[in-house]
Amino acid sequence: MGISSETSDLLANRKKSFLIPSPFEDEKVLRTRQCTQEGVRAGTKAAVVACVASAVPTLVAVRKIPWAKANLNYTAQALIISGASIAAYFITADKTILECARKNTHYKSGYK
Repeated sequence: MGISSETSDLLANRKKSFLIPSPFEDEKVLRTRQCTQEGVRAGTKAAVVACVASAVPTLVAVRKIPWAKANLNYTAQALIISGASIAAYFITADKTILECARKNTHYKSGYK
């Protein structure tokens, strides 16, 4: 009870024929992919730094501070470290992608 493969191919080809490709479309897609790649790289670097920056004090505190030793089990330690890393990744990646998109908008409009 579904759409046959012939019908779905016909609909897909019909839908594609209505689109008029822009000569700048490939350029936009390339710039978008570059922005995404740049965001992933920057986010990964920030996550590594945040991981180290949060792991060292957390692990030292668990061994030296009596309250932390009594109340922070392995799961809590992992959540503290991974939470900082995840937040750093997404914040940095988002900022980088938005900055790159802003540059592309200025590039497109002729501003520099």
